[in-house]
Amino acid sequence: MVTMDDISNAIILLVRVGAAARFIYCMVRLTAAEEQAAQYKKRARNTVIFYIIAESIWQIKDLILYYYS
Repeated sequence: MVTMDDISNAIILLVRVGAAARFIYCMVRLTAAEEQAAQYKKRARNTVIFYIIAESIWQIKDLILYYYS
């Protein structure tokens, strides 16, 4: 179970870092590329939505493991 927790924590860390990096990249490109502004706004919004869903999934997983343990 310790190994599963370590893997789970590593995946959570990768998701957080990846979402933050993607969001920052979209914001930088948004300021640089005026003709593609709508595209990068949509990508940034989708990144935020992905992050919220990913964090929710991990919280639900923790609740289920707590309940059944």
